[in-house]
Amino acid sequence: MTAIERSRVVAVVGTGTMGQGIAQVALVAGHPVRLYDALPGRARQAAEAVGARLDRLTEKGRLDAAARDSAKARLLPAADLSELADAALVVEAVLEQLAVKQELFTALEDIVGDDCLLATNTSSLSVTAVAGALRHPGRFVGLHFFNPAPLLPLVEVVSGHATDEATAARAWATAAAWGKTPVRCADTPGFVVNRVARPYYAEALRLHEERAADPATIDAVLRECGGFRMGPFELTDLIGQDVNEAVTRSVWESFFQDAGFTPSLAQRRLVESGRLGRKSGRGWFGYEDGAPAPVPDTAPPAEPPSSVVVHGELFAAAALPELIEEAGIDVIRKEGALPGRPGWLELPCGTRLFLTDGKAADSSSVPLIHFDLALDYRTATRIALAPSATVAEKSVRAAVGLFQALGKQVSVIADVPGMIVGRTVAMLVDFALDAEARGVASAEDIDTAMRLGVNYPRGPLDWGAELGAGRTLHLLERLHEEYPSGRYAASQALRRRAAAEAASEGAGS
Repeated sequence: MTAIERSRVVAVVGTGTMGQGIAQVALVAGHPVRLYDALPGRARQAAEAVGARLDRLTEKGRLDAAARDSAKARLLPAADLSELADAALVVEAVLEQLAVKQELFTALEDIVGDDCLLATNTSSLSVTAVAGALRHPGRFVGLHFFNPAPLLPLVEVVSGHATDEATAARAWATAAAWGKTPVRCADTPGFVVNRVARPYYAEALRLHEERAADPATIDAVLRECGGFRMGPFELTDLIGQDVNEAVTRSVWESFFQDAGFTPSLAQRRLVESGRLGRKSGRGWFGYEDGAPAPVPDTAPPAEPPSSVVVHGELFAAAALPELIEEAGIDVIRKEGALPGRPGWLELPCGTRLFLTDGKAADSSSVPLIHFDLALDYRTATRIALAPSATVAEKSVRAAVGLFQALGKQVSVIADVPGMIVGRTVAMLVDFALDAEARGVASAEDIDTAMRLGVNYPRGPLDWGAELGAGRTLHLLERLHEEYPSGRYAASQALRRRAAAEAASEGAGS
């Protein structure tokens, strides 16, 4: 299926930030664009605002003057919906209210030609429901751009229950022709990004509620150890606490209050207090003039141990022995762990350091310290440690000194199951596998969506393949034992993947 021809008109209904951004994308791609808004004068104001942004692009050398002038000439405000009659595509970006959208598209059906595609930019409503009022829902599709639309590459192309395959294919090809990276997905609550991303916010909020660490520390660990671009607290402050909480609540309600999507009371109270983030001047952090920057809890310098014993295989943390040797610390290797079971590091005092496995450190009968999962232990600049109550303070200092000798800052957090990065990544992997198994999107599109839509350091399915389905399942099963609410109950998709992995390993042994 080919993209909509550049000579054909693209209409955008709704002239807020998103509507203007979509109009700019279509303009720069070469289409004539018509802007319409129900409020008199808004379309003309929006056209002027888009023109001003094109001027700024020219000033920065990103758009030549001839292209800018041509684009401005193709941009026309419309005073009435009837002026959209010759559009080949109409993209709606109006209020997130089902009745408002249905009324708009019902009116458009009587105006545009039979070959015109109708698209909604909704992020929270059902594409199927919006199209439910139409006589010909087959030509209706979701085109979910991410804000700011001119800059962010991802577009979710969402097929409703009645969307024709030809419609979705043409919409996908058009988005690709506009220089975007489109992904195909089914009409499910949250689509791909807002569905799979829920644990990134939810686990951070739960850790805060459990007093595992303060928001600045949780953010720092996920950024500097997990490799995420922004921590969840600073990210929700940027998005707007009210917006993020509304999306979480919408997805939770759409999934019939599934425990895995449960909203946070702490975030609800933040919204009720009017602390919405950057736009209100305060959210989890302060943004008023002179407000101090968030400072994570970081352990003071400590002496490293002279040697470390490595027992068995460290799997996801396999890089640590080499890093320890490079730091000038003696490494003694022993076969202390059972085959296939995670190994550990042992300090001279006898304290053991294990990669988090979903259990609290206090659940062990021996003194131990859990350390968190890292995207890459070589490049990570921070590590989190969670000691059991039986670990002596001098042993904690030795563990801190060990990781400091590797060039890491260290945050000592409370003894919470799964720690910060470990439980977050395990949940992301499980949500992504579940989405793939349910036909929400292909594995490739899910990973692409999460990398481009929310800047994850790698796709969750790719990360899960490296961690191993069995170890991810083991972590979630232990979390489920600690929190038997259903929140951490692993999906059938993860269980089947782990079983297939075990069968494959057994056949190869």
